[in-house]
Amino acid sequence: MTATPELEVIAGLRVEFGDGILRITVDRQERMNAIDLATMDAMGDLLTGRAKDPSVRVVVIGGARAAFSTGADLAAAADGPEADPRVVMDSANRVVRAILTLPIPVIAEVNGAAAGVGASIAFAADLAFASPSAYFLLAFVNVGLMPDGGSSLLVPAAVGRARASEMALLGRKLGATDAVAAGLIARMLPEDELSSHVRAVAATLARGPRRAIELTKRALTATTLARIDETLERETEGQIELLAAPDFREGVAAMLGGRAPEFGR
Repeated sequence: MTATPELEVIAGLRVEFGDGILRITVDRQERMNAIDLATMDAMGDLLTGRAKDPSVRVVVIGGARAAFSTGADLAAAADGPEADPRVVMDSANRVVRAILTLPIPVIAEVNGAAAGVGASIAFAADLAFASPSAYFLLAFVNVGLMPDGGSSLLVPAAVGRARASEMALLGRKLGATDAVAAGLIARMLPEDELSSHVRAVAATLARGPRRAIELTKRALTATTLARIDETLERETEGQIELLAAPDFREGVAAMLGGRAPEFGR
């Protein structure tokens, strides 16, 4: 008999646990599940703490309602006190490192937009499943930034340099159908089947041989993402420079104002 999952809400996250599955849902619907520093820190705490409990066998990350996550909450950042760029980058990097180094599988359930660092979190997962309405967008260039959250390695490792360059340099959306074809995600499911498929896969993994799964994940990550630490450091240094540049301020102002940005030449 399946027990009723434990439920708690932490800093914009809905957290459920039951039958060995820890589900983390970004629930900031008023911001299209954009992630602010408090939410990112809370996710990092869960992934580096709670998720390491031996009773947890699988982690599922999803988004409430119509989006997975539209990335960093630039609107909230513009309204509030300016955060130290390195603190922001370290917080995001901690989440990505935790997803990649956890000894248990992490599944991304992508039910809509996955943009910016939201896309990076989905790409870092061991398995990503998406609905037909989902899309992936490295939106950084649109506000004068570079990819972060490890996506400058995660994406080309999956789709190759040419397709990754199109996504990163042009800020082009990649729909779920194309993401499957490119090898960026595992599978696309109809809207009404996505959650049940993720639950079934999570349950299968939760019943699986823990040590064999751990060593398999470690081997796959080592083979494909051996330079992830170097990548995160490169992204951090580049992003810290860009966050202080006029193009970023113009990009955010244009986005919030609903106009095209006028970047410096």
